[in-house]
Amino acid sequence: MRELCAFDTADGLYDCCWSEENENILVSASGDGSVKVWDVSCAARGAPLLPLRSLEEHRHEVYGVAWNLVRRDCFLSASWDDTAKLWNLAQPGSLRTFAEHGYCVYAACWNPRAADVFATASGDCTLKVWDARAPYSSATIRAHDFEVLSCDWNKYNDALVATGSVDKSARVWDLRAPQQPLLTLAAHTFAVRRVRWSPFAADVLYTASYDMTVAMWNTGAAGAAGGGAPPAPPLMRRWEHHSEFAVGLDASSLVDGLIASAGWDEWAHVWHVSGDPRAGG
Repeated sequence: MRELCAFDTADGLYDCCWSEENENILVSASGDGSVKVWDVSCAARGAPLLPLRSLEEHRHEVYGVAWNLVRRDCFLSASWDDTAKLWNLAQPGSLRTFAEHGYCVYAACWNPRAADVFATASGDCTLKVWDARAPYSSATIRAHDFEVLSCDWNKYNDALVATGSVDKSARVWDLRAPQQPLLTLAAHTFAVRRVRWSPFAADVLYTASYDMTVAMWNTGAAGAAGGGAPPAPPLMRRWEHHSEFAVGLDASSLVDGLIASAGWDEWAHVWHVSGDPRAGG
């Protein structure tokens, strides 16, 4: 890997995501409460490496950003001011503020099929489901007994959402029957900071934890056994390549099995799940 460009910021960045409209545009979530818009083509053009815009409506740290994969003209920000906001870069300010959570909103994720439907994960221990066209949230799930730090929508089944929590577990929820989790994955020893579904396999979920590990799970394992055979264990792989908290996690939408993680140890690793992240593959 080689660095293409770098941007200096006045505060720490907690998250970033690519625009689905323009391959050179990304937005970042900042500790100063702003959402910054960047153009990575600036370096090639010799232009100043400054943000194109700074969106400064949140009152506290912005912890997560998520771009709409269906409509592609808008994105969400999640903040420690207990709100999520909807943005379109063609507009001067946010389109709407979602303010039903009772504590920090740590993450937001879009439904992969419905352009206006998304979910938010909060420190108030709930997962909320929203339709941006409706005045209030459409569902509230008491997802964990401790803060919910992450959520992600299954790419193949839009009834399934995964959550990660301070309680050291990840859970899979069926929104059609949210009274209890469909599955609880409890193999981390500290908080689960990120959950990410595979873009290629409906049953594969990745997690990153403050226990410094990244794990790969088969969420369909429990129901896969037949003929009286014992169910397969859901934990498929675990990687221990970070020496500090693993806080970033993503899976390539172009290469099956290619994933990336980032940690407080100042390392970012990209590797194929069949290999060793410390060996570069």
